[in-house]
Amino acid sequence: MARTSLSGFPEWLPAQRIVEQAVLDVIAETFELHGYASVATRAVEPLTELLRKGETSKEVYVLSRLQADPSDPAAESDADRLGLHFDLTVPFARYVLENAGHLAFPFKRYQIQPVWRGERPQDGRFREFVQADIDVVGDGTLPFHYEVEVPIVAARALGALRELGLPPVRVLVNNRKVAEGFYRSIGLDRPEEVLRIVDKLAKVGPARVAGMLADEVGASSDQAEACLALASLSGGVEVVERVRSLAAEHRVVLDDDPAAELLEDGLAELGELLRQAEDRAPGVVTADLSVARGLDYYTGSVYETVLLGHENLGSICSGGRYDSLASDGRRTFPGVGISIGVSRVLSRLFSAGLVEATRAVPTAVLVAVADEATRPASDAVADALRDRGIAADVAPSAAKFGKQIRVADRRGIPYVWFLSTQDDGAVRHEVKDIRSGEQVEADPATWEPPAQDRRPRAVPTPG
Repeated sequence: MARTSLSGFPEWLPAQRIVEQAVLDVIAETFELHGYASVATRAVEPLTELLRKGETSKEVYVLSRLQADPSDPAAESDADRLGLHFDLTVPFARYVLENAGHLAFPFKRYQIQPVWRGERPQDGRFREFVQADIDVVGDGTLPFHYEVEVPIVAARALGALRELGLPPVRVLVNNRKVAEGFYRSIGLDRPEEVLRIVDKLAKVGPARVAGMLADEVGASSDQAEACLALASLSGGVEVVERVRSLAAEHRVVLDDDPAAELLEDGLAELGELLRQAEDRAPGVVTADLSVARGLDYYTGSVYETVLLGHENLGSICSGGRYDSLASDGRRTFPGVGISIGVSRVLSRLFSAGLVEATRAVPTAVLVAVADEATRPASDAVADALRDRGIAADVAPSAAKFGKQIRVADRRGIPYVWFLSTQDDGAVRHEVKDIRSGEQVEADPATWEPPAQDRRPRAVPTPG
């Protein structure tokens, strides 16, 4: 019976893996340039922790032993069950709690790891995928300026990928205080549910969202219209005044009500974020009041990022501020973070033919073998090149040189090294660039390929 591949679990070809590694290197370097330290967490977490935040119960992969006996008194209880992590934020919160005594706060970390999410695979969405996260976590308090820094660092990481063929990005920002304050100010007292519904706007459209608001939170037609009007606002810092006008038009609570104060706090933060971002990353960050972020642990700024010209892919980078995700009952560790969907970015780079690898193998030189008796001499040349950091391989068989050149060509190896014994017993070394046909004498102790040929590189696809 023919085997079928599992959808949603990408397995890149060798040339694509070279691109993936180049992307990861650029992202990690950018994060480190901004002071973020690398950490890694385990792949599994207690199921109770994974289900604690947001609507994730349908997405978590549960782990169990194949031979587990539910009737065994020693069998795992529900509290002991494990699941694969669906993001890197929940395990990071646990990591902070367990290691707080060894960390200096504010703690800036980055983490690049696979995650697993049991959702329906589609363009840019996988069941196993790589994320690249940054977070800043404080002890008790966390200054607002980190809410400005995090999206800018992510934008710079993605901007650095333009050299590899990635299109420009736009970071869309909102503030949960704005949304919650606005919803409460117009008489909707279940803001978390309203946010969850509005978060579906891009998927189901305004008419369906209006219907869901009426059915699920009891919104009147005027309240639903106000929610949709808020979600339609986008632009620069001028958006702040437009929100104030919209709130004044629909407000049903007094100006000194806590809802109004929450709205004003959120607008002040949103305006400051937009002003600072425009100074530090002109034209990259813009307000979009439709950005809701469905997970319920966000409490301040929230972010989503789109590829310009590829908006149909959805957000490739998202996150926000959370004030109580990590707490042990005595200390609370507020934070702000953002996550780049590396696999989603790669899927578009590959499907749109935007990037390619200069070759599919690390090998720069294939050392030819004249006959099997002289293979040790070819091995010695390869080792001499490797000792100086030049990736080399030895021909698999002592075929005619033309056939060995074809082997190198099929693998994308740019150079072939030849050894020949002269009449006086001396060994002559020559290296051939099989792309140009140029062949020159060379010394394995000193020969260097051009810098661009030392390692395979990811480059924008020509044209």
